[in-house]
Amino acid sequence: MQISFLLFPHVTQLDLTGPAQVLSRLPDAKVELVGKTSDAVPTDAGFPLLPTATFDTAGTPDILCVPGGFGVTGAMEDEATLAWLRHTAEQAQWITSVCTGALVLGAAGLLRGYRATTHWASHEWLAAFGAIPVKERVVFDRNRVTGGGVTAGIDFGLALAARIAGEDHARFIQLSLEYDPAPPFDAGSPDKASSATLERYQKLVARFASDRAARYQAAADRLQRRE
Repeated sequence: MQISFLLFPHVTQLDLTGPAQVLSRLPDAKVELVGKTSDAVPTDAGFPLLPTATFDTAGTPDILCVPGGFGVTGAMEDEATLAWLRHTAEQAQWITSVCTGALVLGAAGLLRGYRATTHWASHEWLAAFGAIPVKERVVFDRNRVTGGGVTAGIDFGLALAARIAGEDHARFIQLSLEYDPAPPFDAGSPDKASSATLERYQKLVARFASDRAARYQAAADRLQRRE
């Protein structure tokens, strides 16, 4: 079971490492972190991840997964990245994403006509890439599987593991990871967070990704011209 995660600068590492930890426990699993080059890739957590393969050397995956993070705008603008995704998706059994990685799949033209989800703060942009937005934590549509924001990647991994190896094995993975969430606060969605917390998040986005909406729109426009 070959599992390939796209690795790009300023990825949210938990979008990748959460589902990677789960999916690595599928029978005969092999996880690859695929970068444009073999250079270490900075994450938004302040530490780098090292690719285990490049676009030129990566194997043909059974599962292709695109994580998210503030770096998705750069990935959406990089034609080599989009070309690799299109080529790889032709051969993969499962084409998947976590968080705003869905928008990278969208920019590659891989979600048109598919039901999908993403991080709540970017959910409205799914339709711009021809996807059908669904506000659920994990969404399956044929061989497309998308997870919501960040921590939803663990749920995504378990749900996909159940489809591939059966629910009993997925339950075994859950137990082995002691995945028994009991968050100390009930503020994990915009519907539950206070207005002050929500405003603080919006200021963070304005600081680190003030041009995000414009770059999302430009990527959607490029896809439309290509098609």
